[in-house]
Amino acid sequence: MSKLATALGGAGLATAAWGFTELTRFQLHQHALPLLPPGTLRGRPEFRLLHVSDLHMIPGQRAKIAWVSALDALRPDLVVNTGDNLSDQRAVPAVLAALGPLLQRPGLFVFGTNDYWAPRPVNPLRYLVGGKRTPSYVDLPWRGMRAAFLEHGWRDANQARHEFQVGGVRIAAAGVDDPHHDLDSYEEIAGAPHPEADLALALAHSPEPRVLRRFARDGYQLALSGHTHGGQVCLPGGRAIITNCGIDRERASGLHEFEGMAMHVSNGLGTSKYAPVRLFCRPSATLLRITERRG
Repeated sequence: MSKLATALGGAGLATAAWGFTELTRFQLHQHALPLLPPGTLRGRPEFRLLHVSDLHMIPGQRAKIAWVSALDALRPDLVVNTGDNLSDQRAVPAVLAALGPLLQRPGLFVFGTNDYWAPRPVNPLRYLVGGKRTPSYVDLPWRGMRAAFLEHGWRDANQARHEFQVGGVRIAAAGVDDPHHDLDSYEEIAGAPHPEADLALALAHSPEPRVLRRFARDGYQLALSGHTHGGQVCLPGGRAIITNCGIDRERASGLHEFEGMAMHVSNGLGTSKYAPVRLFCRPSATLLRITERRG
C-alpha cells in the first residue's frame, strides 16, 4: 500500500470517528417569528413552539433520551413532531422515554417512512449523490407509538386538519403523510385554514416543494418539516451537499421563506442506525418564539 493510500485511509477513519462523536453533541436553535395578530398574547411575551424531528431512536441511546426529555424545561406551549421517530423495531419505549415530559404538553405529529418501515443499509456513495431510496417495507411498531401519542393528547396530523386553542392562541393546523414517498394526498386536507385562527401551521415530514406550494397558496403561515438531517454530511459551515428531497440545499435546514410562507426545516436529532455519522451538522431541536406582528 502506498503512503498516499495509507494517509487517505487514516484521514477517512479519523473523519468517521469525529462524525460519530458528533451524534450526541445536541444543540438547541431558537428563532423569533412575528406571526400573531396584535393583542393575541394578552401581555404574554411569546408563544413557544418546540419543533422536534427525526429521532431515529434505537435502544440504549441514553444521552439522547436525557437531552430530549430535558427540553421540557423550555415550557413550550406546543410541541410539533415531524416524524421518523424509529430506527429499530424495539425502539418505541425509548421514544416514549425521550418524549415523556413533552407528551404532557399539547402536541401535533406527522410520520415519516422510518416510522412505518425499518431502515436498511445505505451505500455511502449513493447517499452522497442523492436520489430516492426504496423503503425496506419491514414493518415497525408505529401503531403502538401512535396510540401512546394519542392517549397523551397529541393530535395526529397525518392527512388531517385540526382547530384548537392553546394559551389563548387559536390554532389551525393541517398535515400530510410523508410526501417523500408519495404517501400524501393534499386534496384530503386542501383549503384555507380557518379565517379566525391566530396561527396557521402546515406539517409534512419532508419539505417537498410541490406540497409546500399548496400550503402557501392556501394561506398557511408556517410550515414545519424534517427529513433532510440538514444534509447530515455537510461542508464546513453546515453547507448541505444533498437534501434527499426536492428542497434546495440552501434551505435544507433552519428558518426560511417559501413563496411568502415561513418554513422551518429541522436537521433532526438522529440518523439511521446504518449511517451513524454527522459532519458539520450537529443534531438539534428548535424553539420557535412566536410573537405578535407590529401594528
